[in-house]
Amino acid sequence: MSTIAADARSQPGTDGPATPSRPPTSRRRAGSRLKLRNTLVGWSFILPNFIGFALLTLIPVIVLFYISFTSWNVFGAAQWIGLDNFERLVGDASFHKALLNTLYYAAIHIPLTLGASLGLALLLNRKLRGVAFFRTVAFFPYITSIVAIAVVWNMLFSPEFGPINQLLRAVGVDNPPGWTTSSTWAMPAVILVSVWREMGYYMLLLLAGLQTVPAQLYEAARMDGANAWQRFWNVTLPGLRPTMFFVTVMLTIGSFKIFDLILVMTNGGPGQSTLVLSQYIYQKGFVENQFGYASSVAVVLFFICICVTIVQFLVNKRREA
Repeated sequence: MSTIAADARSQPGTDGPATPSRPPTSRRRAGSRLKLRNTLVGWSFILPNFIGFALLTLIPVIVLFYISFTSWNVFGAAQWIGLDNFERLVGDASFHKALLNTLYYAAIHIPLTLGASLGLALLLNRKLRGVAFFRTVAFFPYITSIVAIAVVWNMLFSPEFGPINQLLRAVGVDNPPGWTTSSTWAMPAVILVSVWREMGYYMLLLLAGLQTVPAQLYEAARMDGANAWQRFWNVTLPGLRPTMFFVTVMLTIGSFKIFDLILVMTNGGPGQSTLVLSQYIYQKGFVENQFGYASSVAVVLFFICICVTIVQFLVNKRREA
């Protein structure tokens, strides 16, 4: 009987004491502590990357903008000169030549690399025997030493003894190009090597994008009587739009800051036929110790990349609308 009475007192709505509930204030405090704990855990994951970004990228960029308004040769303090460096750029013929060469390189390199990468991705997206091997072969030049690539291609482009010109003579070309020794053909030679080197990397990105396009869309297009070109234009390209946008942005930025391949392959020559902005920055900064002037060129290159990227974002947004 005493047990029954105790149970009755413990039930709600009876005269017995009810089980004490947790106050709302305690629940709010517990929720705040949990939220704070989750926030700290999240910051613990991103903080190392943010610190690295701040130390290696953000702070150097801020310092770069400051140095671009100074005259500094490493030795001694930087002297503030305002916009003198940028006014000097207006009349600098070498800067104009480097800018035109950079635009020339980007205008040819971007569509060629994009087309070659897309063609490789479409070819290697099929079920072929040994497709994994061919994907590896296409990607291998991207991870090969840039110095080794430059040395080998310079031998291939040799005007007198290179196999490329020997092949051209064999098919009837009496005066084949001088390639890297010619001011006319040096930039096309560099572009050709750059496309060959980078198309494997972007092929992998486009290949990943192709594999996200639903197969049902191709089957529906076939049932509607669409041929291969119509399926490519109306199914493949729309499905690849996000990947193509990413690849185009990365290609554009990489084209404007091209440096290593030109440095080891032609060193900006013959003359200034392959001089680009990145190499001009290197020459003015690390060869001539004009770090203030080199920083002003870097700022111009920075804003060119920013403007082109913004235009690409706006065009992509308009297409998606």
